[in-house]
Amino acid sequence: MRSIGLTIPQRGALFGVGTHRQLMEMAAVAEASGLVDTIWVGDSLTSKARAEAIACLGVLAGMTERVRLAVGCMASFPVRDPALFALQWASLDQLSEGRMLLAVCNGLQKRDGASAREGGNFGGVPDKDRVKRVEEFIPLVRRLWTGKPITFNGQFASYQDIQLEPAPVQEHCPIWLSANPPLGPRGERVLRRAATLADGFITIALTPTYLRDCRDQLAPLLQEQGRDVDSFPLAAYHSINVGTDRAACLEESRRFYDHYYGEGFFDADATATITAAGTVDQCVDDLRRVFGQGVSHVTLRIASWRQPQQLDVVLGQVLPALNASR
Repeated sequence: MRSIGLTIPQRGALFGVGTHRQLMEMAAVAEASGLVDTIWVGDSLTSKARAEAIACLGVLAGMTERVRLAVGCMASFPVRDPALFALQWASLDQLSEGRMLLAVCNGLQKRDGASAREGGNFGGVPDKDRVKRVEEFIPLVRRLWTGKPITFNGQFASYQDIQLEPAPVQEHCPIWLSANPPLGPRGERVLRRAATLADGFITIALTPTYLRDCRDQLAPLLQEQGRDVDSFPLAAYHSINVGTDRAACLEESRRFYDHYYGEGFFDADATATITAAGTVDQCVDDLRRVFGQGVSHVTLRIASWRQPQQLDVVLGQVLPALNASR
């Protein structure tokens, strides 16, 4: 089963893409189309400035009725208090009537020491501890979501007879892992973490075959855990820019990424790999290639300053043509 999501780039409100309200309102338009199954927002505290994710998801819970609401990734997960976060997320699941999807990551931002400063200001968390905190907090949050009293004494968190209510509506509130690991031995720990701790994995197309290669390396790790490879979600966080001139679309997207991530974060080749760009047919062909690598879900971020106009084209032309070609 293949599905499509829409990523709301709330960080874009800080560099002229649109107001926060205008960007949030795109979620209702996407849901009304019947073509979009998930709405995603981004997250960080200070490493990349943006409106806070929990607040944005609360707004989206009130604006939508059907679509699943997601964050990809919850980069601040390792620096948040896990009990407070578990209560916030359970509350969102209640408010949305069981529609929340959590994707966590370590949130490392080495450029200009951004994540080190963030961690230092939020609990004194050094970069070197982020991965270990993710590994400790995922099972801890699951226990906190049971609504039963627990006592926990870990390396990074301790609670005595704590009970959080309400519990999530979903009996098993999904937690995915988000990462872009190097493939081969260097990336095995990341993929093993996904296979052992997570309910799905979301990444980006770092190379033309990265998604397929990632699936191939993840498969035996899932099998080791007795998990079904075919039913384990592999998702792609992809961008799109639709227009009559592919080169012009890619150039606008590269400028968008310069504002979003920092100048030069993605070069021209990387921009072309992570972006479906050009005419409707060219974008459909690119998305076919992405799905053809074995992913079950693609969430699309519009990498343009023309968000509502592009969304109309994506919903009115790109996705119907993609669905017709399946």
